[in-house]
Amino acid sequence: MRKRTKRKFWALIDPIAHAVVGASITHRDKLDKLRLMEYSALEALTKGQGTIHDWRTLVDVLNLSETMARNNIGKDEVLPVCQKAQDALHQAAERYKKSLKMGLSGEGIKAVRELIEYADLQQSSIPRADFEKYIQKTKDLPNLTKLRIPKSASTGDRRRVLTSAVKRETTQTTS
Repeated sequence: MRKRTKRKFWALIDPIAHAVVGASITHRDKLDKLRLMEYSALEALTKGQGTIHDWRTLVDVLNLSETMARNNIGKDEVLPVCQKAQDALHQAAERYKKSLKMGLSGEGIKAVRELIEYADLQQSSIPRADFEKYIQKTKDLPNLTKLRIPKSASTGDRRRVLTSAVKRETTQTTS
C-alpha cells in the first residue's frame, strides 16, 4: 500500500468569495472615499491654497481616466476633457513655479470638475479587477506620458532653488 499524502488546505481566503469580489463592481462607499479626497484637493486648488499633494491627487485622476479612455472606456467623451484638465494642471504647476501658490483658473476648475465626474462614471461601470488592472497599467506607464511636477517646483523651498542656481552660475563663469 502506498503512502498517502495529506494536502494542505489554506483557509485564509475563500477562493469563491475572492472571485466574486473581483468580478463585482467596486463598492460605492470605497468610491465615495476616493471622490471625497479628489473633491477636497480640487477645493484647495480652487481657493488658491493647494499643495503639491493636492495637485498630485488630481494628476493621478487625470492619468487614470486617460488610461481607461485609451482602452475604450468612454473614449470619445473623456479624452477631450482630459486634454483640457491637463492644460489647466500644467498651468497651475507653472504658476506654482513662479509664485509658490497653487491654484486653478475658472476654466481649469470647470475642466477638472468635469474630469472627476467622468472618472466616477468610468470607475463605477467596470469590475473591480479591471479597475485594479488599469491602476497598475497607469503606474507602469513610462514617465514621458505622465504629467509631472516641474523640477524646480518639487523642491518646495524657493531659497534653495535660487542659491543652487546662483552657485551653478558662479562656478560656470569662474571656469
